[in-house]
Amino acid sequence: MLARTLALAFPLAFATPAAFAQAFPVTLDHAWGATTIEAEPQRIVTWGWGNEDAVIALGVIPVGIPFQSYGGGEDGIHDWVEQALEAAGAETPTIFDASSEPPLEQIAALKPDLIIAAYSGITQDQYGLLSGIAPTIAYTGAPWSTSWQDLTRIVGRALGKEAEAEALVADTTAWVEAEFARYPALAKVTFASANDYDGSMAVYAPLDARMTFLTNFGMVMNPSVAMLAPGDDAFYYPLSYELFDQLEADIFVTYYEEQSALDAWLATPQAQTYPPIVNGGLAALVGTENVAAVSPPSVLSLRWGLPRYLEVLGAAAASVTE
Repeated sequence: MLARTLALAFPLAFATPAAFAQAFPVTLDHAWGATTIEAEPQRIVTWGWGNEDAVIALGVIPVGIPFQSYGGGEDGIHDWVEQALEAAGAETPTIFDASSEPPLEQIAALKPDLIIAAYSGITQDQYGLLSGIAPTIAYTGAPWSTSWQDLTRIVGRALGKEAEAEALVADTTAWVEAEFARYPALAKVTFASANDYDGSMAVYAPLDARMTFLTNFGMVMNPSVAMLAPGDDAFYYPLSYELFDQLEADIFVTYYEEQSALDAWLATPQAQTYPPIVNGGLAALVGTENVAAVSPPSVLSLRWGLPRYLEVLGAAAASVTE
């Protein structure tokens, strides 16, 4: 896995001053109802993506976390999680077997008093089964759409750390804004994002959390992305190679696990004739860990992955605005 220094500085996360005390019980609404947490949870299990990141960033170590097959390496743990655990002097939580389904027996064996799946796509049936083990927090709104800010706040409320969560969001937001400000050309361009997938281009729609992250910090998605979409309720949509040039933008954002795969795609006719690429506006983020850190980001992964991401985006924006 990539060796990189984790620039994490969460002065509030590992402190519990009386001023931050939060009363229980706490009730959180979500897609499958409402969950009441009667007392401060001590044994937390997470399921989905990024939930453990927010828990750890707020100074609590889960007893069980999912195997992250994308970007987690052989041990299923993201670099930023490993480094945060090391910084906290904490033991590694139980890593569940790699699976797309919640491993109910493994979860139950840990005797959790709270299950957090606030960024996930758990079904109502899965929620019911998990709730039979411990109070469970599902996603709000659409599955897999919770922003890193809202995820941090939801986790903060569940842990009795609402004030710390707000402070962490504010501190991280200020840092992200400062990082974006280092690349002023990003405010002068429009973008579109897609990947070659299964014989067509998979275009990331405005609802996708990776896209909302960019637009939340001042980047402008080209109107063609929404105009070409068959509806407004999808995270992505297929676009044929023949229509690819109708996806207009100044810079084109794409993600690849390996440079060889990107090179192979750049050699295809659709890539070689695509105007944003021809004009120098290719913003290709390469490397599984790099992609995982921003797909979508968490309050923990941002400090690890955003600098490299902005280097790629900024270089493309500068190329087409100079």
